[in-house]
Amino acid sequence: MAEIVVVTSGKGGVGKTTTSAAIGTALALKGFKTVIVDFDVGLRNLDLVMGCERRVVYDLINVHNGESKLTQTLIKDKRVENLFILPASQTRDKDALSKEGVGKILDSLKKDFDYIVCDSPAGIERGAFLAMYYADQAIIVTNPEVSSVRDSDRILGVLSSKSKRAEDGKEPIKEHLLLTRYAPERVKRGDMLSVGDVQEILSIPLLGVIPESKSVLRASNLGTPVSLDRESDAGQAYLDAVSRFLGEEVPMRFVEEEKFSFLKNIFRKRGAMA
Repeated sequence: MAEIVVVTSGKGGVGKTTTSAAIGTALALKGFKTVIVDFDVGLRNLDLVMGCERRVVYDLINVHNGESKLTQTLIKDKRVENLFILPASQTRDKDALSKEGVGKILDSLKKDFDYIVCDSPAGIERGAFLAMYYADQAIIVTNPEVSSVRDSDRILGVLSSKSKRAEDGKEPIKEHLLLTRYAPERVKRGDMLSVGDVQEILSIPLLGVIPESKSVLRASNLGTPVSLDRESDAGQAYLDAVSRFLGEEVPMRFVEEEKFSFLKNIFRKRGAMA
């Protein structure tokens, strides 16, 4: 049975699209047929992060309006088997989407995919509402700062009261917390909320902690999901998060400040000189 997973947050700029790309790619690497759907109509970015912007011919609105078929519109990733992208429109308005139309698209995708990852716009406007309405699970992406956490708390309220599951009286959407751009040394200085602080406020299970890392920006600029960079700390953190999402027990890394190692520093310098 296909699972619809929405990647959402209350605040913009927290790393939702990076997370959608990384999570979707990691699920496909685990052997699950996965499609990532960009719901950010008018501000399309998923295709850039996935490196397939030149292959976009049709988009989500075209499928919604019957102007193209899913088979024409889905873009197959060239690097990962079982991974597809359904891009958003860059020229249309979010009001072009209807609840019924989105439902039909997701029902069609359910027939062929194990996981449907919905990359939601920020906030609680129409595009974000439609991205989360049909969700079975939600990954709440939050930065360790007060405004981001407060806005995520509002999203949790919407998920619990305005989803299709809530309307049908079914089990609520399963919620997961993903903390991004985390820097233990800044937490220690008091410049950033700790993992415990965020968990205390939001009270949902922690899926993963993604460290503040240059590898995320590098991957985005290259059009490569960071979860393909297994050598990077952020790539490892996303792969760990997906393992936990699938029920595996994986220790939480990148939460404590890395202790300085004299020998490690020497070997790092030698490696840079080689």
